[in-house]
Amino acid sequence: MPNSRVVASSMVEQTCDILRERIRTGEIPPGTRLRQEVLAAELGISRTPLREAMRLLAADGLVELEPNRGAVVTALRHDDQVAFWEARLALEPAAARLAAERPASVGIEAMRAAITEQRALCADDQGFSANRAFHLGLVAAAGNPHLNRFAETLWVRAVGQTIYAAQSSNATVVAAYADQHAAILAAIESGDGELAERLTREHILASPVPEALGIPRPD
Repeated sequence: MPNSRVVASSMVEQTCDILRERIRTGEIPPGTRLRQEVLAAELGISRTPLREAMRLLAADGLVELEPNRGAVVTALRHDDQVAFWEARLALEPAAARLAAERPASVGIEAMRAAITEQRALCADDQGFSANRAFHLGLVAAAGNPHLNRFAETLWVRAVGQTIYAAQSSNATVVAAYADQHAAILAAIESGDGELAERLTREHILASPVPEALGIPRPD
């Protein structure tokens, strides 16, 4: 693991951020036991803030606190993946409408940067980070911090690289997603909430995720 030490202030939050990112990227795979003595030494902190960080990660569903085993990275069941994908389908189109009505500049810039990154990619399997950044930017553009936290949880656990890998790895797919994202951004910037919501919903439904999970497509 890379050397990522935290400073004295906000130790719990920084520890959560570091571990959350490692779980998201797969650096710490599902089922891994998080050895507190090793992590505390690596991060340069005591076990007290580390234990609190573990509790927060458990509240987000990222780890499970098991008797006699400590904290273990959650291994998602199929039902969990379906539920989280359905939650994303409910969240993101509504967030796109809100973003069109009151766009937050930070989210808009994140969406634009993600599209630029996608257009520079040559294969879909390289695009998870850019794709994730676009959708998190979309939710951020709604200007609601509670929605932001929910979206972060969904994209860490359920719409991760395992599901994303079900998509075709070719430049045509990358370009298609970039075009769809650009259309959503344009609708938001024009203030057309109805169009932004519809395009976002169609974009999510058109992905291979439902087939990968065996989910019937909503009408």
